[in-house]
Amino acid sequence: MANLTSKELSALEDQLSVEQNLVKKYKLYAQQCTDPQIRTKCEEIASKHQSHFSRLLSHLN
Repeated sequence: MANLTSKELSALEDQLSVEQNLVKKYKLYAQQCTDPQIRTKCEEIASKHQSHFSRLLSHLN
């Protein structure tokens, strides 16, 4: 993989932060839901954003 520019690295770090916040939010929403279908959907969304975070992080390694 090619070296990242400082601008690309900054954008990647920003997006990692966004994805991490989304994971936390949707996990919290899932914990607070009383409707099992909504809870499941929130857990799925949290998992999707965790996957995004992991893929982005892989570009730094």
